[in-house]
Amino acid sequence: MRVMALDERAFFNERPETRQGRYQCPKCRRTSDYSIRWVRRAKKDRPPANADEGDRARFAKLRDYLLRLDDEVACKTCGKRFEIPSQHSLMFVDQLQGLPNDDDLEREIAAASDDPEQPPPAAKPALPARFTRKSTGWK
Repeated sequence: MRVMALDERAFFNERPETRQGRYQCPKCRRTSDYSIRWVRRAKKDRPPANADEGDRARFAKLRDYLLRLDDEVACKTCGKRFEIPSQHSLMFVDQLQGLPNDDDLEREIAAASDDPEQPPPAAKPALPARFTRKSTGWK
């Protein structure tokens, strides 16, 4: 008689968390940051006591990951609800640690373009008096 395999949640500790995500509204085309709810599933330090050999082999291959709970967000500008792209619904934690944050990425792009920080533009010269005088009307 075959014993039923253990549920996946028996191998992980679950902890809810909120992460920021930047998405573009398909209606108004404005990009904004949104708080997205995730569940972090961290692998337990050892397999459950009632695990058989198949479960132990499966436990050895498991990794920590994040599972997205929110599927839609409401646009902060126009209020329309839109779907979050589904290719980011599951992310492995070990892949996240090597990603640069947005500030580092902007600095790296500026350095690669050989374009040092742009100084603020010089003040424009004053307009001649003939352009700033109040008009006296048509003659």
